[in-house]
Amino acid sequence: SLIMDVETESIPRLELEAVIGFNGHVSSGLRVHPDNEHMIYPLGCTIILKRIKDGKQEFLHGHTNNVTCISVSKSGLYIASGQVNFMGFKATIIIWDYATRTIYTELVLHKAKVEALAFSPNDKYLVSLGGQDDGSIVVWNIETKQAICGSPASAQSAGHSLILQYSNTNDNIFVSAGSGTLRVWELDLPNRKIRPTECQTGKLKRTISEDDQFIFCGTMSGDIMKVNLKTKLLNHCGPAKSKYSMGVNVIKILKSGDLLVGCGSGTVTLSSGTNFKTLKKVDLEKAVTSIATLGDGNEFFVGTEAAQMYRFSYENFKVELISTSHNEAVKDVAIFGTSELFATCSDEDIRVWYTGKPKELLRITIPNVTCNSVDFMFNGQSIISAWNDGKIRLFGPESGKLMLTIHNAHTMGATAIAGTRDCKRIVSGGGEGQVCVWELKPRSYRLLEAMKKHKAAVTCLKIKSDDTECVSASSDGTCIIWDIVRFVVRQMMIANTLFRTVCYHPEEFQIITSGTDRKVAYWDVFEGKSALRQLEASQSGAINGMHISQDGKYFVTGGDDKLVKVWDYMLGGVTHVGVGHGGSITSMKICSNSRNLVSTSADGAILYVFAH
Repeated sequence: SLIMDVETESIPRLELEAVIGFNGHVSSGLRVHPDNEHMIYPLGCTIILKRIKDGKQEFLHGHTNNVTCISVSKSGLYIASGQVNFMGFKATIIIWDYATRTIYTELVLHKAKVEALAFSPNDKYLVSLGGQDDGSIVVWNIETKQAICGSPASAQSAGHSLILQYSNTNDNIFVSAGSGTLRVWELDLPNRKIRPTECQTGKLKRTISEDDQFIFCGTMSGDIMKVNLKTKLLNHCGPAKSKYSMGVNVIKILKSGDLLVGCGSGTVTLSSGTNFKTLKKVDLEKAVTSIATLGDGNEFFVGTEAAQMYRFSYENFKVELISTSHNEAVKDVAIFGTSELFATCSDEDIRVWYTGKPKELLRITIPNVTCNSVDFMFNGQSIISAWNDGKIRLFGPESGKLMLTIHNAHTMGATAIAGTRDCKRIVSGGGEGQVCVWELKPRSYRLLEAMKKHKAAVTCLKIKSDDTECVSASSDGTCIIWDIVRFVVRQMMIANTLFRTVCYHPEEFQIITSGTDRKVAYWDVFEGKSALRQLEASQSGAINGMHISQDGKYFVTGGDDKLVKVWDYMLGGVTHVGVGHGGSITSMKICSNSRNLVSTSADGAILYVFAH
């Protein structure tokens, strides 16, 4: 982050309009703020506050790596969040001042990862648990911003601790649990010590919840254990017959004494608080990782590993899907015409979104294959896509119906795709380095030519507006301009880099390229022997995505440094910087009205940025 600060400090920031994404793998990462007006959840390095009534988002930026846990204080004054870091480095905890949306303090002690966080009921203390390589519990004084004391989380003989829960009323009592360990801790402030009492229960705990007499623990084996907080003894374990499928991930205790239980199989159940029998249940897509109640519990939100959020009404257990996002790296983005619609692709699926209120309109899923590249045909009649099983697939943009499959288009997976303006041909690139031109007919196709010159994967393809030539970028260090009427090489650019991306300037006398050497190079289309100019585009990591505005005045770049940069094409300088991606940026497009740009990243996020 230091590099980023020095490099981009004085440069104007892009305004983040909306972010599509949610890290559903963070345990209890989805929270409802006590004001009952905002949801709080992580995405990459960012924490998103989303207003429930209209979906307006705000962003907390400060972490340098993925957020791993979130906690909200009972009063709502503070949010705490922890992150991972590289081995050998310390992982930061940030306490945020909710009212001002700013950093209250940063706490640095744990190694490599912060596993869990919990606030004491009266905002006096924050307790934190380090990850596997750290294994310690630390109690922090929120007012003085200092650590009070710490201790190893579990006995040498026991497994790793994974979760923390503070008492609802007592600032000096909290509980930790994990693999074969459940401990009740007492803080002795005068002596600056925390003292654990082991509860004899066995089994691997995945989640804990408590009212003031009992601790409820969910286990990997699908049981719920009810442990007496005073005597530390097991009071009840159940359900006797049908266990919770694939383990209990989340438990929420309701005012009525009943429990909301989220399972590894994706089931959400309302269960009796006495014998743990299921009263009502609903099945969702993928494992449930969060349950957050709204107000007095008449409604609640559920987050899953499929990166989806649902809203439940408690009364009739009716469920509404309120937000969806990719839960794997997004590989490519394409914008259709006037930019009301854009498409993204990821492992197993293509999704079409409406930009107005970023919302998923269509999902095309093909199990066990990855879509590497996606585009709209110019007439809007089809979505064209390249997949790692070597096939090219065309889909209806409204129905999502498979219209055409080109089998065995490429031997090592299809990696890039583009369509001509007249919508009669498709150009595709493959992992083996071939560039193929296909003629489309009603319900069939014909291979016009397979052009072999690249020695490695084709990473990007662009077609000239008159449909007579195209340019292909490859990780063999060459960019080739092809005549796609006569199927010959017109020009070849060579550089000491793995090219990732290429664009024609709208006037089409120049192209710009970028890749792993972190430079943007300008080339003459007719005299491609050496670059006309080179810009240092990033201080760290490859450039993976690039796009030019329709008027040719600006272009945007994004890559492993996670920054969106807007450049002046003639001056070759950065005019704006966008911060907010938590993973490497994989692709980006400027909308044709040049007002907005969409960028995607390896953490599954899609950022929609307002560019003036």
